[in-house]
Amino acid sequence: MKAMVLRQQKSIYEKPLELFELAKPDPRENEVLIRVNCCGICHTDLHIIEGELPQKKADLVPGHQVVGVVEGIGSEVSRLNIGDRVGVAWLNSTCGSCYFCKTDQENLCENAKFTGYDVNGGFTEYMTIREEYVYPIPNGLSDIEAAPLLCAGIIGYRALRLTNVKRKQRLSIYGFGASAHVTIQVANYQGIDVFVFSRGAEHRELAVNLGAVWTGGYDDVPEFKMDGSIIFAPSGDLVPIALANLQYGGTVALAGIYMTNVPTLNYEKHLYHEKVLRSVTASTRRDGRELINIAAMIPVRTEVQIFDLSKANEALILLKDRAIVGAAVLRIY
Repeated sequence: MKAMVLRQQKSIYEKPLELFELAKPDPRENEVLIRVNCCGICHTDLHIIEGELPQKKADLVPGHQVVGVVEGIGSEVSRLNIGDRVGVAWLNSTCGSCYFCKTDQENLCENAKFTGYDVNGGFTEYMTIREEYVYPIPNGLSDIEAAPLLCAGIIGYRALRLTNVKRKQRLSIYGFGASAHVTIQVANYQGIDVFVFSRGAEHRELAVNLGAVWTGGYDDVPEFKMDGSIIFAPSGDLVPIALANLQYGGTVALAGIYMTNVPTLNYEKHLYHEKVLRSVTASTRRDGRELINIAAMIPVRTEVQIFDLSKANEALILLKDRAIVGAAVLRIY
């Protein structure tokens, strides 16, 4: 099978992903074999490839927004059948026995493994995974539309939930890429007014088309204070800006797996009056199931740019250069 493989972490401009022929994997007793139809591209892939996150596996196949069809099943598989259309997300497995797994916080599992990071992911034609970490894909979503939901959508949904912003309140979003363009649709569906901060004119235009009530650059100051904020851009410099624009008692959620250093905060200006600053770490399977079902019901429509598997480096370069409007997806079949 064909796969794009990371052998050594380098700048994406050096095109470190190489196209190889690998052996097709066999599913274990509790696993399914998935023929990958497409795989979304995420900023996390870029952080792994360029070394901002440590490489955990030699000759890694990245990718963790996978949509495909079950082509083989292990002897103990009971929930899925050959021919089922399914998705795979970032959370690949958990131990099931630590404190966090037992308290409905499996995203914090001390022994969690992640798709396209600890184990091979979806920049390939076939992959295997335990059946309980697979998501059925509803008929209302095409493969290409569903792929960006499986990380960008799920993490945005969890971040939105953790802000505790309610109907008729105000949410600000900093950075308007793949996650944000899904999250705004969910927020609009919930009756929330969304304010978008982005450096890119094309991204602000997309935000308006998707229902933003206000858009501006990072240094612009809206007329109103925000009830909650999500920072998708991996820039720590945005944290004091978001906190300064926040209403008393509001929450700023940091939705990235990587962020540059946060500058010194002024307690009275940025944190006093019970403002909350919190990170968002991965997501639970419950988050994934809820988001996928909501996305099919709304329905969420993802703006995508499609690339062949062999063009993964080029797609990631465009992502780094902020030249992707919406989400990038590799089409395998």
